[in-house]
Amino acid sequence: MSDHDHGERHGAGDDGHRRDDGDGGHHHGHDDHDHGGDDHHHDHHHHDVADLEAAVLTISSTRDVDDDPAGDAIAELLHEAGHSVSVRRVVDDDYDEIQTAVSRMADRGDVDVTVTTGGTGVTPDDRTVEATAQLFGKTLPGFGELFRRLSYDEIGTKVVGTRATAGIVDGMPTFCLPGSENAARLGTAEIIVPEAPHLTGLARRDAE
Repeated sequence: MSDHDHGERHGAGDDGHRRDDGDGGHHHGHDDHDHGGDDHHHDHHHHDVADLEAAVLTISSTRDVDDDPAGDAIAELLHEAGHSVSVRRVVDDDYDEIQTAVSRMADRGDVDVTVTTGGTGVTPDDRTVEATAQLFGKTLPGFGELFRRLSYDEIGTKVVGTRATAGIVDGMPTFCLPGSENAARLGTAEIIVPEAPHLTGLARRDAE
């Protein structure tokens, strides 16, 4: 499927994506961000979850765990950041299977955050966004917006072909990345690793 058709451009994926080493230091304004004084800044990350347990789900009908460069890249970057990967699976390109797999991750006690890779393109069998978005209690539109912004310098207007998205599923941040290894690296290193601990803490705060 298109997630693994890397095309003629180096490192291109389902959206023609390649690795972008652009500035990942963007700090976007969460609606709870306080920029006023030192006391507010000190409290900002009070609820962060420092050591995350992650699920990495590769959405593909052709891959397996032994042939999964995008999933490998996500797991590698999470480990390097001090987090653990408690679930690593390949899920078939099927709406119900994708939705069930993501929902089950939220029901487990050993998963704080889920990252999917694959199925975010525009071909008929790209179903990750449709299946996962139905589970979002809250959407995180800034994730897809920033991912496409970081991608633009490399692939130009081809960024319109990626529907990378994110949201909160029963208190669990869930990020949906394209299926190419380079896209997975970009989204994980530049956005997920810096922001997932904070988002996880915020998503759980009401339940505490």
